Amino acid sequence: MKLWNKGFEIDKYIEEYTVGADRELDLRLAKYDIEGSIAHIKMLETIGLLEKSELEQLLAALAELLEEARKGNFVIEEGVEDVHSQVEMLLTRKLGDMGKKIHSGRSRNDQVLVDLKLFMRDELRDIARHTKQLFDRLIALSEEHKGTLMPGYTHLQIAMPSSFGLWFGAYAESLVDDMRLVVAAYDTANQNPLGSAAGYGSSFPLNREMTTELLGFNTLHYNAVAAQMSRGKTERATAFAIASLASTVGRFAMDMCLFMCQNFGFISFPDNLTTGSSIMPHKKNPDVFEITRGKCNRLQAVPNEIALLTANLPLGYHRDMQLLKDIIFPATREICEVMAMCDFMLQHIRINKDILQDKRYDYLFTVEDVNRLVLSGVPFREAYREVGIAVQEGNYTPTREVNHTHAGSIGNLCNDRIAEKMASVISSLKL
Repeated sequence: MKLWNKGFEIDKYIEEYTVGADRELDLRLAKYDIEGSIAHIKMLETIGLLEKSELEQLLAALAELLEEARKGNFVIEEGVEDVHSQVEMLLTRKLGDMGKKIHSGRSRNDQVLVDLKLFMRDELRDIARHTKQLFDRLIALSEEHKGTLMPGYTHLQIAMPSSFGLWFGAYAESLVDDMRLVVAAYDTANQNPLGSAAGYGSSFPLNREMTTELLGFNTLHYNAVAAQMSRGKTERATAFAIASLASTVGRFAMDMCLFMCQNFGFISFPDNLTTGSSIMPHKKNPDVFEITRGKCNRLQAVPNEIALLTANLPLGYHRDMQLLKDIIFPATREICEVMAMCDFMLQHIRINKDILQDKRYDYLFTVEDVNRLVLSGVPFREAYREVGIAVQEGNYTPTREVNHTHAGSIGNLCNDRIAEKMASVISSLKL
């Protein structure tokens, strides 16, 4: 069944090529398509395009379909083009010609847009929940290990003292910035395109404000053309949010791989959370974080893939946009999976608390000793020269004392303020 059927059958080869994986992907939209139809027909009844008795029967039938979709039992039958066609076919099969009335004032263009907006809202809220869960884990670990020192590096060279509290907290605060993009993408998705039809509105007196309220959108896409232009923009905004999160999590995964290496030995995990070698019996490989790093690198390509797919398209709908689902649907799931796995692994992390006892880290304290001389009245350049000469001549002995008190330093992590920032950013999502 095809909603655009005009009495002839399209070539099977052409149909398979143009439909692609749409049937499978559309199953994730079934719930939203039905919810959109429920709102639409309630509005149609108020403008005289449905009788009250027809509305009641259609609502009852759609409620049954919605329950099936929520249970995961909704099926797009062989030969049916998409979820929109399946819903209308099932209604027509049950209620006769009455089922064909639900499409009045709609095009598949605004119908799929509504589905995608509703879908993206839920996906972004799920991404936000996973982000907050990982954030909370990092903040808790930062507090737990705020007194445990570790080396800080620049250029991968030993630089200055850091701490596990500072390290965990850094990634927590980075997630706050990523969450800003998640919220921005949510705001982009949270606009109602229903009633824009094929992109040029309708001669029916549609009450678009009513469907906006029924579907819980924050506002309308007022201009019908702008509503259609949002196809691809919502996906792109979501992709940027996913890529930002992937950048943070991927960098964290790289740290994990590095710090698990025996040459560092900063952290470890139980044996059952690592993998081995088929030839080297001593190996405990960080496969989880290597896979996470790889997945995150791949996710960072998603915005570019969407940008290239939608580049230079003229005004109006084009079938290219169907391929957006192939790109963004897997991405929303994968970013949640990698964050959930990171959270799981962090529940079992083991911290080496005696790292800085090793003499190889003596030079971490040169800046501390320079600053100590400055505080005693020695000009900075003289203090720098004095410690530098001691290092060059092999006479440097560190004091191994650290006294950092300013906001955001080892001794003053400000985790409570970072948590307040996250709460403020995420508040609009009402998780």
